This record gives sequence, C-alpha cells and structure tokens, in this order.
Amino acid sequence: KTIVLKISGELFSKKDDSFFNKDFALEFVKQIKILKEKCNIGIVIGGGNFFRWKTDGKSLNLNRSTADNVGMLATVMNAVALQQALLNIGVEARVQSAIPISPIAEPYVRMRAVKHLQASRVVIFAAGTGNPFFTTDTAASLRAAEINVNLLIKATKVDGVYDSDPMSNPQAKRYEQVSYDQILQERL
Repeated sequence: KTIVLKISGELFSKKDDSFFNKDFALEFVKQIKILKEKCNIGIVIGGGNFFRWKTDGKSLNLNRSTADNVGMLATVMNAVALQQALLNIGVEARVQSAIPISPIAEPYVRMRAVKHLQASRVVIFAAGTGNPFFTTDTAASLRAAEINVNLLIKATKVDGVYDSDPMSNPQAKRYEQVSYDQILQERL
C-alpha cells in the first residue's frame, strides 16, 4: 500500500510565532517511522509556517504569482528540514521539488518517485505543483493521482470545507457534504 499525506506547514509553527516547532517535528517523524512499517509514504508539505499569501503576500503588496513563488520556496524549506529529521531517526527519505532547485532537492519525476517508494523511501514532494494559483492541497491530489496511491490523507488545522475561514470567523459554516458545482457557485 502507498499513501500520500498532505500536512499543513502551519502545523510546524509554534504559537509564539517562531517558524518551526522542533518538538512537533520530532513527534511527527516518529509517527511516520511507525506508519512506514505498514505502507509506503509520500508527503506533501505546505509552507504556511513561513509564508502565506493571504496575510504576508497581501501585506507586502506582492502580486499573487510572486507571493505563490515565495510560498513554494517555503515548502522546500519545510521539506528539507523534514527529510533531515527523518534521516536522523533512520528513515530513508528523498525530497522531490516541482521547481528546479538542485542540489537541494531532486526534480519531481513521477517514475523516480515511484521507484523511491518501491525502495521503501519516504518521498517528500516540495514546491506544490510548481505553478502559482494552485495550493499544496491541489499538489497532494495531483501527486496521489500520478503515483496511483491507495489513500490520500489531509492533516491540517481546518477539519473540512467552510463558507469562510473558521480560524478568523467563529460563525463560519462547515459543510458536511459539498458538490463540485456548489464549490464553484459559492466560491468555497
């Protein structure tokens, strides 16, 4: 079995505004090591602990493409840190980036990713899809489809689809079910 785990970069941040919570990261890699005994694992990691377009990009008056490029680089930083944390506890891991960034990470190549997974290495997919305007959630879905995984799991701070940001709006409505057409009509 192969799974792809999408994890929010924000989960790696601390409440005190520091960028990286080493305690969470250490616990996370220990859990990956345990899970690794049962299946092959790909991980798509966000970069929200370093940079977010909705807050940082807008406050800096960056256009969306530029802000998304910065966000892609933030995911690479998280991926490289996560790779080293996994290696430190004896879990083989590779980082594949959707944007060329050697020698920091391999380029994303689907067949190479599959071979790493077959060799029981964790593959960390960085830089989203490599394109602005697409989230790392989209990248997780794309990579999962490309490498034909059995399960895609999303682990973020938000537990579903809402009509607005539940972190800033306590009145946000959570949808139990939502159709594709509804997502488009209501701009969810």
